[in-house]
Amino acid sequence: MQELTLGDFLRARRAALVPTQGDLRSAPSRRVPGLRREEIAHRVGVSVDYYVKLEQGRRVTPSDNVLHALADVLKLDDAAREHMFDLARRVNHPRPEREPTQRVRVGMLRLMESLGGVPAVLTGRRTDILAANPAARLLIHDFNAMPARERNAARFMLLCEKARLIHPDWETAAAGVVGMLRMDYGRHPNDPRAAELVDELSAKSDVFRTLWSQRHVATKAVVDSKVIEHPIIGQIRLHVEAVQTPEDSDQTLTVLIPASDSTSQSAMRRLQKLLGSR
Repeated sequence: MQELTLGDFLRARRAALVPTQGDLRSAPSRRVPGLRREEIAHRVGVSVDYYVKLEQGRRVTPSDNVLHALADVLKLDDAAREHMFDLARRVNHPRPEREPTQRVRVGMLRLMESLGGVPAVLTGRRTDILAANPAARLLIHDFNAMPARERNAARFMLLCEKARLIHPDWETAAAGVVGMLRMDYGRHPNDPRAAELVDELSAKSDVFRTLWSQRHVATKAVVDSKVIEHPIIGQIRLHVEAVQTPEDSDQTLTVLIPASDSTSQSAMRRLQKLLGSR
């Protein structure tokens, strides 16, 4: 698996920028996409040599001011900005970290249980599925019936045929979960289980390889709503709410709230009836 570096990230984001008319007039013979290194350096306020060293991964320690300026010039959203800072900290503090044991926070579990029949899934490091309430297991998949190693949102979305069947907009859903995995891997670059997961998905999924190479990051699902095509209750649109606590930003409770349209409300009533019969 290719190592995640600050230089790789900067090169990818620079290539994704669209030159302005002024850039095009000053350099009409562009042969590569995006802005030139000297254009980024000028806008950030650093020397071209310094910026080249950043992209090449040489031993330089960018200050917070430089990183904030880079984020502005590269037009990073909040998730990408945080990811860039994670990668920069990795350069400055490259020591391996101890992998903590993932334990479900009691408060998150109680919150999930209090939701009753509203589907909710708790994910942790590397998008591992730590818990799912009965409504989520009935609506999406019975994760409790899976081997513990396979209870992972990225693995389910990219490798399980059922995920494609129940998500009409599967490509968007897949992009969101891959972005979450990359965000986590930037935060915890020395996690061997994350490396194994990325290697496995890279070997088995062309879509994953494409999405991973785009270096998109996300702190949560990229959509505010999603549609599920359930074989029994039918189509249901759900509003997606992601809940985190300051005590543990590695755990996210994703709550799927039925939309107010009549089709979704009817589907939710059918889901509740199914839950009650079990």
